[in-house]
Parts: sequence; structure tokens; C-alpha cells
Amino acid sequence: MRGHITKRATWQFVVDLGPRPLQRCPACRKRYWLERERLRTCPKCHGPLEDRLERRQEFHTGYASKKEAEAELATVMAALVTGTHIQASRVLVRDYLSKEWLPAIRSTIRPTTFASYESHVALYLLPELGHIQLQELSACDLNAFYGKLLSEKRRRGNKELAPGTVRRIHATLHRALKDAVRWNKIGRNPADSADPPRALLCGEGEMKTWSVPDLKTFLAAQRESPNYPLWLTLITTGLRRGEALGLRWQDLDLEARTMAIRQTRVVIGYQPLLSTPKTRKGRRQVALDPATVSVLAELKERRAKEMTARGEDLTEGELVFLNEQGEPIHPDRVSAYFTRAAKTAGVPVIRLHDLRHTHATLALSAGVHPKVVSERLGHANIGITLDTYSHCLPVLSEEAACRVAALVVPA
Repeated sequence: MRGHITKRATWQFVVDLGPRPLQRCPACRKRYWLERERLRTCPKCHGPLEDRLERRQEFHTGYASKKEAEAELATVMAALVTGTHIQASRVLVRDYLSKEWLPAIRSTIRPTTFASYESHVALYLLPELGHIQLQELSACDLNAFYGKLLSEKRRRGNKELAPGTVRRIHATLHRALKDAVRWNKIGRNPADSADPPRALLCGEGEMKTWSVPDLKTFLAAQRESPNYPLWLTLITTGLRRGEALGLRWQDLDLEARTMAIRQTRVVIGYQPLLSTPKTRKGRRQVALDPATVSVLAELKERRAKEMTARGEDLTEGELVFLNEQGEPIHPDRVSAYFTRAAKTAGVPVIRLHDLRHTHATLALSAGVHPKVVSERLGHANIGITLDTYSHCLPVLSEEAACRVAALVVPA
């Protein structure tokens, strides 16, 4: 790598970046850089291509003095030596996200995470930001983008995007730009300086829980339903939908009254598939109460009799919760069944995931230590539990104050 300084209208310098491999078409003289894959024929004239090495140079102009140009040349040369130099590029956000970033990370993340990234890129990032050059993308562009998402109505549902959804889109873009910094495509991450919706505002209005009377009414109404064991398990354990639907008989120890969370059943593009918990804390053991153990034992006995009648044996690797035909239930259908069951029982309609929130809220309100609740829910740390269920803490704080006062204050 070399560089030299010249003067024309202003002082300028040229940096030699070294040879770069390319393919050249002798017929139409079109050149193609070998950045991603080797071409077989020329896309323009379909003629044969030849491999070549071509000199690459970078021009920097507009310096008022030779000393200023020399200083900047030294900086560029040092960056080239250390591998931190960022070459000027006109790559668009559209091309970077769809042709470089998504293909590069596909095999490094969970399928569900990739599906979420892919959806955010296709539905929101490409239409609004795809035309901007990657190196020109600024925090102001991102703030305007977030504001538009929050204010404009969607085609489906005629509603604005929820702040939590916009924040997740921001998280996807932040990850993509963070990788662009690591790959020396941009110097800094503009998402670091952007202002997405605040995290504290993203959960408002989303969490709804049932009271104890609501739970009793619902379970009484569903006592003869084929899905009663599933509803009871979700209520008494706080499992996620995918964790419950991924349970196998080998994951249950009914004598020890425990269940092990080892796999989940998730949906990608409406296609169910088996996956594993996201974090180490997600792979956990959950204690069961006697009533839930009794219902699950009855379910296992009934399932074994049904399979024996068909000339089959119940294996430990089979899923616990199946439909009436003995097949795995589609996770989205489970949510629809739950909504229908809540309406039939005459209780407030909440999301299936809100059973998890109900379990945690009742446990904390009953005085169960937040650390125990956090471990049962499979949260990565207790901070998530405390932040999510902070509405329960004033009650616990008042109870703690009364207990301490009872110990030290004379009657």
C-alpha cells in the first residue's frame, strides 16, 4: 500500500489499496468484482469471462495545505495497516440488509429470531430506509422512521404500530448496523444515537391478568374440556405456550412432582417446529402442585388406554398435549381455543400469554420470593421479573414493613 500527494486546484492525495480480483468480459469490457460469488458468464452479453487483478486506488481531495493532506494521508495509511480503514461505498441499505446481512447471519441465530429479523426487514426497513446509502444513514433518518411507524396506520387493522413493536424493529436495525461496524462498512452505529420508543412505555396496556375468582370460574367451566390439562398446567406453572406444547412424557417426573423444560414448539410462517429454549435459564425444572400432577397422571393413563386399544404403546418421547385425533396441536390454534373458552366461561378475554402473567402476579402477591418466581418463569435474571411485575412490589413492600414493625415495635 502506497500513497502520494499532489496539488491541482487544492491539495489531494491518492492511496493505493492494492490489487483486487475481478472478472472481465473481453467482448463488452464489463467488469465484475469478486465480492460474493464467481460468475459463469457475463450477465450483459452472456460471453465467457476472464479472471484479472486490477489496481485499486482511493482519492481524497479538498485540503487547503500540503501539511493538512500529509496528516490525513498518515491517518489513512495507519488505518489500512491496522485493518480499520473504511473504504468509501455507495451500497444502499436495501442491498446491505437483504444481500449481505441476512444471508450472513442466517446460520448463526435461532430460526425464530431469523424469521423476526426477515419480517422486519421486508415489511418496514426496506420500504422506508432501503433507498438510503448505508454510509449516509443517520440518527435523524432513524428518528423520522420511528415517528412515521408510530403515527401512520397499518393496512391491516387500520391501527398504528405499538411502541413495543417499533422498539423491536429498532433492535433488528441496531443489530444489523452493529454488524456493519464490525465488518468495516461504516464507522459508527447511527442507531446508538437514535431515539426509539422508551422501554418503559412499550409494555403499557399489554398485560392483563385474571383474578382468583376468574380463574376458578374458567377452570370450572372447562373441567370436561379436552384442553383442561393444558389450561391447568399453564395456570399453575407459568409456562410459555411453546414450552407447554413441547413437553414430552419423559420430561415429567410425576412421582417427584417436577417437569423439565428442554424443548419448545414454536411457529415460523405458520409452520410449527421444535426448538430449544433461548437461554440457559430457560432450560429449567419446574415444581408441580398435587392437583396438576393428578390431572396429568389421569391424562397419561387415559392416553395409554387409547393407544392400547389401537394396538400401540405410549412412548416417553411423545408430546403430552395433543388434540382429540392424537396429533400435535398447532400453537396458533391453542390461542384461538383459549379465547373461545374464555368467552364461553364468561370471564374477561385475555391473551393466552397472560396466563403466565397471572401466575407470576398471584405468586408475588402471595409472598413468593421474586427469585423463586424468576426461576419458575425461566427469566434470564431477576431484574426482568422485577421490572415486568413491578406493580406487585408496593404490596410486598407494605407487607414487609408491617412484618418488620411487628418484630421491633412494642404491642
